[in-house]
Amino acid sequence: MTPPSQIMRNQAQLITYVDRLAGDLDGLRTLLSGPLNQAFGGVHLLPFFDPIDGADAGFDPVDHREVDRRLGTWKDVEALGEDVPLMADLIVNHISARSPQFLDVLAAGDGSPFAPMFLTFDSVFPDGATQGDLLAIYRPRPGLPFTPMSLGDRSRRLVWTTFTSEQIDLDVHAEETTVYLDAILDRFAANGITMVRLDAVGYAVKTAGTSSFMTPETFAFIDELTARAHTRGLEVLVEVHSHWRKQVEIAERVDRVYDFALPPLVLHALYSGSTARLRHWCDIRPRNAVTVLDTHDGIGVIDVGPAGPEPGSEGLLDAAEIDELVEGIHRHSGGTSRLATGTAASNLDVYQVNCTFFDALGADDAAYLIARLIQLWLPGVPQIYYVGLFAGHNDIELLDRTGVGRDINRHHYSPTEIDEAVQRPVVRSLLAALRLRNTHPAFDGDWEALDGDDHELAMRWTNGVEVAELHVDVRARTFRLTVTVEGTPRTVTSTSDLTTLA
Repeated sequence: MTPPSQIMRNQAQLITYVDRLAGDLDGLRTLLSGPLNQAFGGVHLLPFFDPIDGADAGFDPVDHREVDRRLGTWKDVEALGEDVPLMADLIVNHISARSPQFLDVLAAGDGSPFAPMFLTFDSVFPDGATQGDLLAIYRPRPGLPFTPMSLGDRSRRLVWTTFTSEQIDLDVHAEETTVYLDAILDRFAANGITMVRLDAVGYAVKTAGTSSFMTPETFAFIDELTARAHTRGLEVLVEVHSHWRKQVEIAERVDRVYDFALPPLVLHALYSGSTARLRHWCDIRPRNAVTVLDTHDGIGVIDVGPAGPEPGSEGLLDAAEIDELVEGIHRHSGGTSRLATGTAASNLDVYQVNCTFFDALGADDAAYLIARLIQLWLPGVPQIYYVGLFAGHNDIELLDRTGVGRDINRHHYSPTEIDEAVQRPVVRSLLAALRLRNTHPAFDGDWEALDGDDHELAMRWTNGVEVAELHVDVRARTFRLTVTVEGTPRTVTSTSDLTTLA
């Protein structure tokens, strides 16, 4: 599907919570023009809506069309958007249980004009459901996706709640929901947002007798919603964790899709000393991807695992390799990731390991920068998570305070911490690599994979006489980088020398 224009720049993008990195929108703008100058060609603002501190760190907005006043106003969003293209989340699947719309339904029941917006058990299964119907529903967490609630008209309903009881699922086919979502798109387009990420869209359409996850009905809805975004000049990124074949299929139908298989495969390569699995993915992965190593969620396992025993459902890693990967993350992080993963904490996604990417590599600067160079050199648009930007450690104190597993990778940075972080050699080298990725003309040319031994990965970008070539040895954890500087090839093999190239 062709977007109205290629709005997302072919440059590194920052993904961040505004408050946890910079305090407010004005502070973020100051950071981007100061110590992070030229490091990013776009910013994904994680939910900045009212409120930012609900049940799910802003992914349960009471009012999706309003900026949380603690961060600023839409004028501040517009001002930031004048500097860099901005992405915002369109939270498609649900709305807060404290939203005015759902509170009206609680008070008035079916007499509320908003009643059709919300999914119930009966609206999906009007004739009831069998045990098989319920077990077929794809779940991001243990248990069934329903919460019993009493309404003001004295009726009781099983309300569909995919994630938490504080997040009430929407009927995306209801006229009232269409009006609601279009109003958000209109607000975005009018206030400096140029890209939208369809959050949790894989769960948005519930169809009796199916998994209710990435079904043909889901694809049809994504097509429809993407078209509505395009009419407003908005580019669309789809966020779905699923089997890799599903990701390839999704990529053929949307503007951009995340490469969620990359993080576990890079870890596997650096743990095992073999690039075979990673090179295989490089050959078949979508080129319209947003590449990530870390996000506000955990490190996905389902994205590289098998979908089932049937032919064609094989994973990019087998079951034994996935077990080794998960245990490797726990071991390299000194066991801290185990405290935040699975049933050990309040987790929405049991198929993810909660850990910073830096700690998943044992806080090894050389391995970490190799991982980032691989991310920056692969086709697609690289997106860097704010904790990863500063090579952050697991925040055990925050995890202990909130009991939310994903908070281990959602640190609140103070200005002093940022000042100290940007002086660390690993961060200085990463910033230099980002600036090189943003400015070198070779990255606007053609990409090719190069031959290498099992423990090596090599790739080259060429644009006329301009070249940017990367060789990494995951066993020795070394790299060789050759780029043209004013027409002359220059090779560096030290992370400290990266700062001389940009």
